[in-house]
Amino acid sequence: MSGLDWPALMRLGLRQLRLHPRDFWALTPAELLLMAGLEAGSGPLTRDRLNDLAARYPDTPKGPTHDNALGI
Repeated sequence: MSGLDWPALMRLGLRQLRLHPRDFWALTPAELLLMAGLEAGSGPLTRDRLNDLAARYPDTPKGPTHDNALGI
């Protein structure tokens, strides 16, 4: 069991938002709720939040690098 109320999500997408079935099924539940205005967003990306994300997910190479003669 998925834990999602699919009949309610289908009513929301197909009836209230008037999505075409192919568009409805292409969405994730999170995207559907966001379109309906039901999902609280995390707010704007502030400098502090960006710094927190950069600290949690640093841009570091994974594994050995194979630079070519140009250093690329």
